[in-house]
This record gives sequence, structure tokens and C-alpha cells, in this order.
Amino acid sequence: MAGTMCRNIKTLFNFDPPATDEEVRAASLQFVRKLSGFTKPSQANQEVFDTAVDEVAEVARRLIDSLVTSAPSRDRAEVAARARARAAERFGRAAAP
Repeated sequence: MAGTMCRNIKTLFNFDPPATDEEVRAASLQFVRKLSGFTKPSQANQEVFDTAVDEVAEVARRLIDSLVTSAPSRDRAEVAARARARAAERFGRAAAP
């Protein structure tokens, strides 16, 4: 499926408040998991896996901090509420707040 993205990786740019380092690291971990196919790497691969996550997080932070836009920042709470409403509609039940 060209053009699709892992559902667990959230957009982090142009939010108020800005993305935290923890959010950038979590997205980086999901990206490396997706690329490697490992949810939890073996002991033999743990070091290279962790290094990859660190390097992706570093580059991702640099990217997010360098991007510019004329669009107003999106409100995190508002975006989360819309996502919960879409999930409730999609799955036919109330989503947890």
C-alpha cells in the first residue's frame, strides 16, 4: 500500500504544545519496529535496534524543529477529541477519553 503510514506513528509537527522528546522517541521506536519487523528484538539485535531508535529520534527531532509553516498550530486536545469521535463512529461504541 504505497502512501500509507503505520497507524501508531502520530503526526508531531505543528501542534500546540509542541511535540515532546518522549513523543518523538515513541514515534521513532514504532518506525524502527515497523522497519525491522521486531516488536522486541533478540538480545543479539538489541544494541543495533536501540542505536537505530536513538538515531531516528535525533533526526526526527531535527526535522520537526526545522520545518516551517504559515498554518496555525493545531490544538492537541481538539485533535484528540476528533480522533476519539471518529473511532467511536467507526467501531460503534464510545471511545475512552
